Amino acid sequence: MNPQKKIYGLIGYPVKHSLSPLMHNAAFRAFKINAEYRLFEVEPAKLEAFLLDNIKVLDTQGEEFYSQNIIGFNITIPYKIRAKEILEKKFSLSLGEYPEQDLYYVKLSGAINTVKREGKQLLYCNTDAWGFLKSLEDKKEEGWGLGFESKGKSALVIGSGGAGRAVVAALSWKNMEMENIYINDIDEHVLEATKGYFLGLGREDLKERLEFIPSNNIPSVIEKCDLLVNASSVGMKEGDPCVINRDLLHKRLSVYDVVYNTETELVKEALAKGIPAVRGLGMLLYQGAAAFLYWTGMPAPIEVMKQALKEGVKKV
Repeated sequence: MNPQKKIYGLIGYPVKHSLSPLMHNAAFRAFKINAEYRLFEVEPAKLEAFLLDNIKVLDTQGEEFYSQNIIGFNITIPYKIRAKEILEKKFSLSLGEYPEQDLYYVKLSGAINTVKREGKQLLYCNTDAWGFLKSLEDKKEEGWGLGFESKGKSALVIGSGGAGRAVVAALSWKNMEMENIYINDIDEHVLEATKGYFLGLGREDLKERLEFIPSNNIPSVIEKCDLLVNASSVGMKEGDPCVINRDLLHKRLSVYDVVYNTETELVKEALAKGIPAVRGLGMLLYQGAAAFLYWTGMPAPIEVMKQALKEGVKKV
């Protein structure tokens, strides 16, 4: 290993399915940056030590690193909420460091997915929300964006973990002008915790706009909706069913599934009915581009990263 090489990566549990190294390493090569992006499976009991101390960790190839030598990293399942709770106790957010929208996403979602080291400081943000919005609105190329116009519309978000909270934060951004956002989670305890978090923020606009619903209310709610977002992990594994009953998919819907490593049953069923639907490749791309800018200060080479993802998807 070149001692001068900068190390970036992804932490989660598990992470081996991730396509992030493909796009980030392609971006580093394009700019001739002496850096490499690696995958780190961090066990739950070691998360706090990874973030705050300097422990030895192995990447998925078995190579050893010290955590403080990983100068920038993304965070995935199941740590997006917990990591924010750990870091905010020692490193506070500052309006001087973050654009208004980025600060909003972190504070509203209570989740983070991107961290960088500056000396002894850890700075953190949520590029998931921006990546989701960019992909939701974009339709420059089939399969990467949905071309959805949000003003006055209603959405159902299934899944209220870290990704789900980022989606809700994105849809709640004032420029989106969404009318209603319904939130469901198969785990009632997770749903209640998420409800307590959002409503505990004391924002009247959220109390008016957000509604947390049990699964048996989905049939009546989805009829009112223009957008369905699967922000759960259902669909990641081969053999996973459609996250909702296919008969509930109606022609006025647009469907966004944040799962990106495969075309889920939800996306397949929607497309079969002629309903606009995409998987989360665009969200992965754009959140990665935002993370690259956050780490390096340079605009990401979007087309290079996109091509790397295209090639990677073919091999999945």
